Amino acid sequence: MTLMMDRPVIAGTQSRGFEDLLDVLDELNVPDGFKAEIIRGNIVVSPWSKAYYLDVMDLVCDQLRPYLPDEHRVTASPALYVFPGIERAYGPDIHVAHRQARRHTGHRLDGEGLSFVAELTSPSTRDNDLTDKAETYGKAGVPVYLILGMQLEQATVMWGSCAKGYQGRVTKPFGEKIDIPGPFDCMLDTEGFQAPREPEQPEGE
Repeated sequence: MTLMMDRPVIAGTQSRGFEDLLDVLDELNVPDGFKAEIIRGNIVVSPWSKAYYLDVMDLVCDQLRPYLPDEHRVTASPALYVFPGIERAYGPDIHVAHRQARRHTGHRLDGEGLSFVAELTSPSTRDNDLTDKAETYGKAGVPVYLILGMQLEQATVMWGSCAKGYQGRVTKPFGEKIDIPGPFDCMLDTEGFQAPREPEQPEGE
């Protein structure tokens, strides 16, 4: 399999069933610097984020931690959440879930245990983050979905999960505070989420 650095790589086919794809995913030797998910009947391998994304993920986790529901944990560590009824499997950038969802020895986590997910967009993943993932997380009953649009430097919060995705949506530019609704009921300060500005090179260099 040839991996392209600038866009996701499709490794599965529509002819395989969801359980077959999960089995392939379990055995897939994903190269360092990539993650694999199941989206629209295909295994999609995409590159990890830019370095400063890690700092943004830490900022989100630090702010959410005091407001977590009982027995829920927040992390940006790699994990695969499975949604069998919708035939999707995602590895969200940030995820909050009940600790019982993690208390087993397998590789797959139950998507129904999630109370919050956040995705940091890249040029290669942005469309899926805004469409397929928004619909799936909403249908699965995940209360809050946060999309951090790293290219446009804006945060979008979705809530009110329903059969078509989410009923509520608000967008704020980076640098402002945005409301994270229940079960968290807190404000997320997006100051510092912007890309670091590269220092200007003196003329002649």
